[in-house]
Amino acid sequence: MSEWKLKSLKDLSVSITSGLTPLKSNSEYWDNPVIPWLKTDQLGEKYIWDTNTKISEIALEKTSLKLYPPKTLSIAMYGEGKTRGNISIIMKPMATNQACCNIMINEEKADFEYVYYYLKTQYESLRNLSSGVRNNLNANDIKNYEIRIPESLVEQSNISKILSVLDQKIAINNQINEELEAMAKTLYNYWFVQFDFPDENGKPYKSSGGKMVYNDQLKREIPEGWGVKQLGELDIATGKRDANFGTENGQYDFWTTANEPIKADEYSFEGKAILIAGNGNFYINFTEGKFEAYQRTYVIQSADENELLFMYPACLQSIEKLRKGSNGSIIKYITIGDVQNISQPHCPVIANMFVDIFRPIMNAIQKNKQQNQELTQLRDWLLPMLMNGQVKVEENFRGVK
Repeated sequence: MSEWKLKSLKDLSVSITSGLTPLKSNSEYWDNPVIPWLKTDQLGEKYIWDTNTKISEIALEKTSLKLYPPKTLSIAMYGEGKTRGNISIIMKPMATNQACCNIMINEEKADFEYVYYYLKTQYESLRNLSSGVRNNLNANDIKNYEIRIPESLVEQSNISKILSVLDQKIAINNQINEELEAMAKTLYNYWFVQFDFPDENGKPYKSSGGKMVYNDQLKREIPEGWGVKQLGELDIATGKRDANFGTENGQYDFWTTANEPIKADEYSFEGKAILIAGNGNFYINFTEGKFEAYQRTYVIQSADENELLFMYPACLQSIEKLRKGSNGSIIKYITIGDVQNISQPHCPVIANMFVDIFRPIMNAIQKNKQQNQELTQLRDWLLPMLMNGQVKVEENFRGVK
């Protein structure tokens, strides 16, 4: 095993710089946007392949902006809440704003993924470097920040490979879930928006001339003989816990208004449930097992699992409407009445047919989510021990197949 040393990021890097924001008042910088331009709100995922915002080629030509190459590490220096200190790896050439500190690792001195994983363990330590009224980080402090690193590039690479294998599996599961969710959404739209569910002859109902009638409650046409199902017909409760109820090592999921649960030592809910965040990003999710919920999270349950599975896609379909119709001038929120009023056309026979197809999709999604939780726990348990040398990697390690 090679010797481990403390080295500053400056010593391990080709350059450490930040980007800038082109003048918003200069339209030519923003017209015809084709150049990826990264902001701190995207940092936190391991890889950044594209950006939510883009700038023009003229902005790149006429300002001091630069394109950072793949394998550049980007750290959020500013940002409210948990943003400051988040880190990602840029995976295609892109520019950034001034709040991103961009580290181009010298590949002759360090493995960029090793540095990424090490800095992931330093989140709180990096945040504690913050200064000024806004508690922002600055590039000089980051340049001088020391990390503990093996001198051997092979050993660095072996450590990062172990962690990368876990992250790759998590990413694959997430991709599978995205495809399954898209499949379920297509099925739902086909049956309950376009109303081309299979009729008694196996043909698409509406396209084959199935009779439609106007429904006053939904304010649109639905198939003749259908009724309306409202979420308010199910059991709806809110959590009673404060946002600070979570614990570091709790065994139960605690759902706040963020779309990823933290942990808690106690639970108030058990079984399958639809979750709707009453403020924040207004996420809609599906969970099962024993869990706790924040006081602004709505928990929808039913003794009839078919009802729950039938209404879940309707909740997903309503998310944009809920966001746009949210109350409050400063902090937006949705009320229990908003949740109760989520509705969709309903026919018991067709609903049961849909659920028979939808249930295996949901089971697969939930299985992948559960596996990702376990993989994330394993990765987060291994990460600090690999980085401080408590867990050793064999010199002849060649990765995991």
